[in-house]
Amino acid sequence: MNASLRLSAASLRAHKRRFAGTFLAVFLGVAFLAGTLVMGDTLRASFDSMFGNAARGTDAVVRSADAITTPGESQGVRQPVATDLTSTIERVPGVAAAVPDIQGAGQLVGSDGEPIGGQGPPTLAGNWITDPELNPYRLAEGRAPQKSGEVVVNRGTAERGGLSLGDTTVLRTPDPVTVTIVGLATFGGEDGMAQVTYTGMTRADAEKYLTARPGQAASILVRAGPDVSQQELVERLATVLPQDVEAITGQESAEENNDMIAGQFLSIFTLFLLVFSGVALLVATFSIHNTFAIVVAQRTRENALLRALGASRRQITAATLVEASAVAVTASLAGLAGGIGIAAGLQALFPAIGFPFPEGSLVIGALSLLLPLAVGILVCLGSALLPAVRAGHTAPLAALRETAVDTSGASRTRAVTGTALAALALAVTLTGVLVTPSVWLAGTGAALALVAFVVLGPVASSTAVRVLGSPLHRLRGITGGLARRNALRSPKRTAATASALMIGVAVVSLFTVFGASLKATMDQTVSRSFAGDVAVSAPSFGAGGSGLSPKLAAAVEALPEVDTAVGLGRGVAEVNGDGRALTVTDPVALNRTFDLGEIRGSLADLGTTGIAVTEKEADRLNVTPGDTTRLTFTDGQEQTFTVRAVYGQSELAGDYVVTRAAWAPHRTQDADTLVAVTFADGVSTAQGKAAVEQVADRYGNPEVQTRDEYAQSSAGGIDMMLTLVYALLALAVLIALLGIANTLTLAIHERTRELGLLRAVGQTRAQLRAMVRWESVLVAAFGTAGGLALGAFLGWVLVKASDGASDSAFAFAMPPVQLALVALVGLAAGALAGLRPASRAARLNVLRAIATE
Repeated sequence: MNASLRLSAASLRAHKRRFAGTFLAVFLGVAFLAGTLVMGDTLRASFDSMFGNAARGTDAVVRSADAITTPGESQGVRQPVATDLTSTIERVPGVAAAVPDIQGAGQLVGSDGEPIGGQGPPTLAGNWITDPELNPYRLAEGRAPQKSGEVVVNRGTAERGGLSLGDTTVLRTPDPVTVTIVGLATFGGEDGMAQVTYTGMTRADAEKYLTARPGQAASILVRAGPDVSQQELVERLATVLPQDVEAITGQESAEENNDMIAGQFLSIFTLFLLVFSGVALLVATFSIHNTFAIVVAQRTRENALLRALGASRRQITAATLVEASAVAVTASLAGLAGGIGIAAGLQALFPAIGFPFPEGSLVIGALSLLLPLAVGILVCLGSALLPAVRAGHTAPLAALRETAVDTSGASRTRAVTGTALAALALAVTLTGVLVTPSVWLAGTGAALALVAFVVLGPVASSTAVRVLGSPLHRLRGITGGLARRNALRSPKRTAATASALMIGVAVVSLFTVFGASLKATMDQTVSRSFAGDVAVSAPSFGAGGSGLSPKLAAAVEALPEVDTAVGLGRGVAEVNGDGRALTVTDPVALNRTFDLGEIRGSLADLGTTGIAVTEKEADRLNVTPGDTTRLTFTDGQEQTFTVRAVYGQSELAGDYVVTRAAWAPHRTQDADTLVAVTFADGVSTAQGKAAVEQVADRYGNPEVQTRDEYAQSSAGGIDMMLTLVYALLALAVLIALLGIANTLTLAIHERTRELGLLRAVGQTRAQLRAMVRWESVLVAAFGTAGGLALGAFLGWVLVKASDGASDSAFAFAMPPVQLALVALVGLAAGALAGLRPASRAARLNVLRAIATE
């Protein structure tokens, strides 16, 4: 073993440059992984501290016992509690104070006339609680609201909207309310919870604008007296509360809020980054394996001489693994430090974009240190294992050979195995997306397709390089021909080098195709379902935004330019025991503005006891027009509804439709999500849109868009997602480029004598540089072409799998411009990767190169 260590140490000292690319690949992958984990730990601790500080004075929360949760949402909707229950709670022994907490949606308009927030995180409004221990917000500047129209907002919201103390603005509740900012607040010591906005009003204003009727609150906050624990307080409260009302401890409430806002967000956010860390490390695996494979091949004679002198196979293998271990440990430790640096940089960057990152020290858990270190070492050692074993199997007689011929491209075993894997991948994938829709089968097929591509790489590389490089001889003469021959020299090496880039390009292509398909699906949905001329919307997704005023549709319909204007509101109820979203609207006007497909029954007869459902839901409930179903609302009331109509399509109209009159007794804060407008005959789009915009301006200035604009804006989040994806995948592409550059550098070292002879017979430095660069471009072209094919196939699989798992019909789209751009970037990356190796090759001393052994 000592001999192996000495051999490894000597080799590392003599050939440090050989492992530069491997070091960087491991470093970047580990740094990204460590940075993600440290950032997650720090954010989680930040939110825990924030919610803990905010709820420090609240010992119990009284709220409705039941919540209705609809599919796709983790947060249920609870029935309000009566505010007059406060006086009953105050008489309970051990209660020091109790105050109603009224909550609803309220979106502030900034100084530029644009709404603040609403793109996911909620825009909250409520009554400003005067008891400072029960109020999770702390007044930082100004004073509390004292009369109608005065509000306190969290400081982060004011900064994002360009608002300050004394400013007058509009608060959408969703009816526009003119308010004056008299105070700025913090939450748990921070300027706000991420992008969540908060507006505190007087209790009278909160009851007027945020509740369906006075005397209702989301919950009642309770503070205990001296020597009364939170659990003891909850037990005492339980004896006086009605059957449908419960009390939980303040700690449980803080944990629920933390899980709801922070936990879900952090889980998705961290998982998203970990996936890209995995992609980066997968790409790094190919680069590392290729580096060690080339190094072992170059040291064939050296290893054979050691074997002839008495070195055992185990010693040769151990020496190679020790080299890999040294690189792995050094690069992983450096990557760990780099990851902590990345997290520290993000800690400084996030507050600038309005995201609360703690100002104190980073939180670094043991897992965040050990996992990246272990992954980096295992990836490096795993990648080097096969080349190390191959080195140990070097025969002593190999010292007599000048060169070894690479026959991997003509390997019949590889071709048969790869073809069988490809056929199996295709069969499993098609079964999972067409025959028996299954995400697991589709994913297994996709993984097998990746393996098949890697196995078939050396077989395909010869043909691919011949085809891709065929124009080079005509365009670049003998220089292009030599570049093509060099790329063909070692099919296995060419394939292994290109595989790293192939994985990066495949993932980029996958998301490009999936993003384009989502856009096409949205455009198809709007084109098929929306028959109106313009749509009025408050752009938001998730819990964000306050919606549109229910009065807006009637005001727009009163215009002479408008034939029909219908607002779509949202409610929730349990239908036969299952939580479902309800579309609250005028069903007759809905049918004139949306294509609902075939309708059985009558939408005009819904009234206050009728409901319309989609064909799919009717089949699930086993109902037809005339049958009845039970609805349970958030206020606890149960009511029997008669199915008066069954319609075909639900993409924009929802699965269940009730009238506003039916929803009114059970509503909380009423809002529309969309107002669809159809113009009168002879009214142009520009004329009608201008008239609608004038009315919309009086209701908080929501967006008025044509049908095409509405489809594009609905898909706007996809572009934002793709931009983030491309930015993260740039790391994987960078690692792939390092792999290409490292391979070329090692190949140049291997061909030193050959390059010297070429220079001796008249090749110029410029021709030599061009030859190496074009070889790099050919390798990159092979990887890019394979990545595009694999990415397009996986994109199709993902779209079809999503189609099978979703109620909506997904459209598949191949964006030629974006994919052509990906191809150009791949080729440009190859040219860039070849610059430094080409420059080094051109600087070789001719006589020394010829004399090289």
